[in-house]
Amino acid sequence: MAFSFLQCKVPRGAVVSLYALCVAGFALLTAAGNPPALGISEHSVLESRPVSLQEASQARPVSFPLKVSANNRYLIDSAGNPFFLTGDAAWSLIAQLTREDVDFYLGDRQARGFNAILMNLIENKFASNAPANAYGDEPFLRKGNFGTPNEAYFRHAEWVIKRAAEHGMLVLLAPCYSGAGDGAEGWYREMQASGVEKLREYGRFLGMRFGHYQNILWVENGDLNPPERDLVQAVAQGLYETEPNALQTSHNSTGTAGADLWPQAAWLTLNNVYTWGPVSTEARNQYLHTPTMPFILIESQYENGPDITTRRLRGQAYQALLTGASGQVFGNSPIWYFDGVDFFHAPPGWRKALDSEGSRSMARLTDLFRRLRWQDLVPDVNNRFLVKGQSDGQLRNVAARSADGSMAVIYLSDDRQITLKMGPLAGRQVRAVWWDPVGGGSFQAQLSPFIAGDTERFRPNRNNAGGDHDWVLLLEAEDNDDK
Repeated sequence: MAFSFLQCKVPRGAVVSLYALCVAGFALLTAAGNPPALGISEHSVLESRPVSLQEASQARPVSFPLKVSANNRYLIDSAGNPFFLTGDAAWSLIAQLTREDVDFYLGDRQARGFNAILMNLIENKFASNAPANAYGDEPFLRKGNFGTPNEAYFRHAEWVIKRAAEHGMLVLLAPCYSGAGDGAEGWYREMQASGVEKLREYGRFLGMRFGHYQNILWVENGDLNPPERDLVQAVAQGLYETEPNALQTSHNSTGTAGADLWPQAAWLTLNNVYTWGPVSTEARNQYLHTPTMPFILIESQYENGPDITTRRLRGQAYQALLTGASGQVFGNSPIWYFDGVDFFHAPPGWRKALDSEGSRSMARLTDLFRRLRWQDLVPDVNNRFLVKGQSDGQLRNVAARSADGSMAVIYLSDDRQITLKMGPLAGRQVRAVWWDPVGGGSFQAQLSPFIAGDTERFRPNRNNAGGDHDWVLLLEAEDNDDK
């Protein structure tokens, strides 16, 4: 049989696929006799040398524009293919980088499997010469006046958007980042000075200026729950009037989802989660949000942040994706501001940071999910599948399985025993594989494939390739007579 949850596009001569690994493991196990019916049992990783998976699989070329799927759970491209959003925070890119540096950055991120970048159209603080770009062009002919756009500045921004499209990347583009706290870091004070009508006209200008680029997701607001919401609404509405099919979301204060501030807004087409705390809690809330909207993890902790480990970065991504998110955005200081400022005590050198441990972990994650039918996964938000060993907070273990019971994915944040109530998998033969989110190697669980009982226990019982304790458990059910 074929591993239906894999979509491996492995060239001839490539290293062994997960399917081939499991077939080899199955042969070793059956050579010693058929596995017995186990009832309640504990499975641990085979003590054998790991076999590496094929390095990051090539993403299917994206056919823009994107739109919301029929079930309102994720985005699809114009060919109907699900779009798994893997983003990188590049907030200051347009203002800080030269065109040569932009090309270097985009080439690196594309090679690592990223297909989206989050950035400001106009920067107010975190670039070397903000609000001017690397060529000295400011966004407005009169400082802070949204009614006086500078064509030279927006021509360079257009070039960046076009280059991103050529790299197959979606641009999550903030038209005027409001700014955290009281808005001093962003444009909120200038927005107040400009007023609603001028901001609506600015939104119309953006819709006409960039409407023919189909790789844009507009990110309204920015780190703020604004006292005067009509200012943010004006920009979004102006865009909607000139480009009604454009995707838009809203990046609010931490703990406030995109849809929380704009529950009835016609322009809001994509929801999001933004939190510095445990992601699974916020993701569960948005998965259960009515009406149903697709959502992504738009921002959480950044690499090189205080006391932030690479395991924490992996955990927040997996918590989002296995609790219903259709994508996630990774962040790294100093990449997001490209060494433009020195406020954050991160190691300097954004080029060197491109090959960080966090970036490599995100490449592994992307490789795994692009091999899965991730769009069919249903989060276990009520703990009916992962019934014991969930833990909580940042160490929350999360699980999802397909509605037809053919596959399941579980992320374990640490080395602990979990108990799964097999449900639709029970009575079928089940293959179980431990997958390393750091090194990409994988092992068959002991006694796999096995006949599932009502309840099964699993524990990795070893460190991953990075010396951490987090693992991914992959389960696939098959008919008992399927050899």
